[in-house]
Parts: sequence; C-alpha cells; structure tokens
Amino acid sequence: MVDHTPALSFGAAASDYDRFRPRYPDAAVRWALDGLSDARVVDLAAGTGILTRALLALGHEVVPVEPDPGMRAQLAASTPGTTALAGSAEAVPLPDGAADAVLAGTAYHWFDREPAHAEIARVLRPGGTFAPIWNIRDDRVDWVDDLGRIAHFGDKSASLFGEYADFGPAFDAIEVDEFAHRVTLTPDELFGMVRTRSYWLTASTEDQQRVQRELTDLLDTHPALAGRETLELPYRTLVLRARRR
Repeated sequence: MVDHTPALSFGAAASDYDRFRPRYPDAAVRWALDGLSDARVVDLAAGTGILTRALLALGHEVVPVEPDPGMRAQLAASTPGTTALAGSAEAVPLPDGAADAVLAGTAYHWFDREPAHAEIARVLRPGGTFAPIWNIRDDRVDWVDDLGRIAHFGDKSASLFGEYADFGPAFDAIEVDEFAHRVTLTPDELFGMVRTRSYWLTASTEDQQRVQRELTDLLDTHPALAGRETLELPYRTLVLRARRR
C-alpha cells in the first residue's frame, strides 16, 4: 500500500502551490495526448488545476479529479467554470469508458499502482491513452542538484526514467519522451516553490530552518546565483504514455 499522507499535505499550501509550481510545456501535453483533438480528458490528482488549464487551453473537455478538498477549492478559484470531482486514482467517480485520455501531472508516483491501473483502464475507452507527466528540475546542472539535496526533493529524473516498466495488463507498452524548458524565478519565488514541497510541509520546524539556512547560503555563494535578481531554473518534462488495449 502507498502512504498517501505526504500527498495529502499539499492542501495546506494550495494557493502557493498554484502560484509557484511550474507549468507544463504545450509540446509535452500534446505528445501525452497522442494526437487526440477535442478529447474528453480526465486530469487525475488534478491538484490546483495547473495541468487542467493547459488542457483547456488546447481545446479539450477536462474532468479534474482530486482527493484533497483544499486543492479542489483552489482549482475552482483558479479555473473559472471548472469544478473538480472528489476522488482518487484508485476510485475515480466516473462510469466505464467515460474518457478518451487520462493524464496525471506530477502525481503518478503517489498512486497505489495495481488498483490505480485497473481503475484507469476501466474509465478509458478502448484505444484511449494514459499518460503521467512530470516537471522535474534538471539535476544535471550542479546548483540544481544542490537545491534538490538541500530541499530533499527526492525526485531525481534519472530514477524516474527506469522506475516504471508498464501500466499493467490492460495497456500496451509504455512510450517515453522528454521536453526541456526553463522557468524564471526570483530568489523569493524559489523559496516559495520549496515551501510547496511535501518534505517541507511535513518537516519539523528545525528541518525547515535548516533548509532555509542552506538554501540562503547556496543563493549567496554559488557563482551562477550570487547577486542575481532572477535565476533560470531548468526543467525536464518527462512524459510516459500507453494505450488501453
């Protein structure tokens, strides 16, 4: 069983999560949908609606599903005209074959995979697409690697590439692609992003103070960061997709 406690910590910081978390590149979202147009897409574990809004902007009908009431409230506030359904990857409140695609933005690693795969397959029509997508900081850049170590991000891109072999017997083989992009942040915005991470939200005051202290030191002393009013945080957007049989 998966411990969902850290995943359900985000509601307490829903407004900051929506403000500081990176968006998904259009090219990555289009690839995730595998050529679909005017599709009915379930955004599973939709959070505050960051991926939902990207899908809406591309012209799709979107049904967000999210277990955390704080995140659902922020999604409604940030995405006028859209209401998230209360539900989870393991219990999707939709009928069989209701969706052309199911996407999950930076959330699949929280799923209890075996029951989630079965539930996603149930909701998808035959030939429909399941595609988890992640925005991952490019830890091949030395200061970004330092940032991840300090803030205990724990989502190294290299590990994700080899972690997910298949989506279960109802799906074809997984295809993988990657899309590079950058986000411009002020130092304060970088701190804001760190404070939306599950480690920070569940950490003791002592650990939070350590992260604050070490991150301040990194910004003050690293040659690529010291004295900068803004910084470019590089991301690798990783997308996995597979069709339902």
